[in-house]
Amino acid sequence: MNNHKEDNLSTGSIGKLLFSLAVPAITAQIINVLYNIVDRIYIGHIPNVGADALTGVGVTFPLIMIISAFASFVGMGGAPRAAIMMGKNNNDSAEEILGNSVTTLVLISIALTVFFLIFNDKLLLLFGASQNTLPYASSYMNIYTLGTLFVQISLGLNMFITTQGFAKTSMMTVVIGAVINIILDPIFIFVFKMGVQGAALATIISQAVSAIWVIKFLTGKRTVLNIKRQHLRIKLSVILPVLALGVSPFIMQATESILLVCFNFTLSRYGGDLAVGAMTILSSVMQFALMPVMGLTQGAQPIISFNYGAKNAERVKKAFKLLFVSSLSYTLFMWLLVMLIPNIFASLFTDSKELIAATVWALRVYMSVSFLMGVQLSCQQTFLALGNAKASLFLALLRKIILLIPLIFMLPLLFTDKVFAVFLAEPVADAISVTVTAILFTIQFKRTLKEMAA
Repeated sequence: MNNHKEDNLSTGSIGKLLFSLAVPAITAQIINVLYNIVDRIYIGHIPNVGADALTGVGVTFPLIMIISAFASFVGMGGAPRAAIMMGKNNNDSAEEILGNSVTTLVLISIALTVFFLIFNDKLLLLFGASQNTLPYASSYMNIYTLGTLFVQISLGLNMFITTQGFAKTSMMTVVIGAVINIILDPIFIFVFKMGVQGAALATIISQAVSAIWVIKFLTGKRTVLNIKRQHLRIKLSVILPVLALGVSPFIMQATESILLVCFNFTLSRYGGDLAVGAMTILSSVMQFALMPVMGLTQGAQPIISFNYGAKNAERVKKAFKLLFVSSLSYTLFMWLLVMLIPNIFASLFTDSKELIAATVWALRVYMSVSFLMGVQLSCQQTFLALGNAKASLFLALLRKIILLIPLIFMLPLLFTDKVFAVFLAEPVADAISVTVTAILFTIQFKRTLKEMAA
């Protein structure tokens, strides 16, 4: 069965492979969003305090993104390298990468748990919590922090399941956790009257079950790569290349945290809690809109990485073309929905007419060029699948650090409507970064294909 998986990656139909790997990955990505979005929907509908509670929990997202970013730091650095080694018929090295990644994730979990338990409240105030919203943010985050180990294991190691071609098993990791979360949320929040604490508790319980599922699979008989005791001892020669490749996805996610801090700070200054609440909904919709594209790139990654390792340039080229067309088509479709019916997206998260009204116009501005993100993500993630850490890192830095963060603070100086100017920073940064990404990728990808053919 293990050989069959590898044969499929090297000789199977690209279209069928991408479909079989991407559909479960897309499903998993959409369901993964439910971990946060279901919490927000339930929290936003808590009687009397829903709007403040939603805004408070929204302030915790930067911290949650940092925790998730560390899982990507190891998982998205290790999984492509493991697939490349498999393409070279070197499964022993791939298992060594897996074992070192397990230990690294555990060590990171311990450090993050201690850090956030000590500094949660100070960070939340720094990230935009007000006196009204801090109690909700603190209650949620203190409980969520206790589940850091489960988040690291379930998110980080699940990528090693996907990269072997076990997309359905990888999907089930997320499905199991999400279903448990959806069931427990209303019970803890409304029946036991635990409020935001109940939402956090439901989330970490669901993540714990997902983590157990992942470990059980990677130590079982079905997997190609097994977690083995002899590979758990960290070797710098193994883990450093993993972390070098993982820097790009880490920055992509960690900078989302910094971005939300910048957005919340400026919006709180110019628009108060209402504008911050709208930003909570905007980030949720954008996350939902782009997650399926991330699922597509996850489905394509094993195909591209394996065949890059096997020096099969034609299959790498075909896989990227299909990924590019699929990603761009989807983001264009989602853009049309957001432009035509933004009120439906806004009303999912709140009953407040005032907050819905503030969100509707902001959503059209914030996501005005989001259809271009299909180009950005397909090119950027292909760099990652090819093991090109430098290009992927540059593109991750360009869009968020070099462009978007300065624009968040600069554009309000040029416009009378300060809140509009803050939301406008997103489409301006997106348009510039997509242009640069397309040019750089075209040059680098042609060069890579020539080197593989040679």
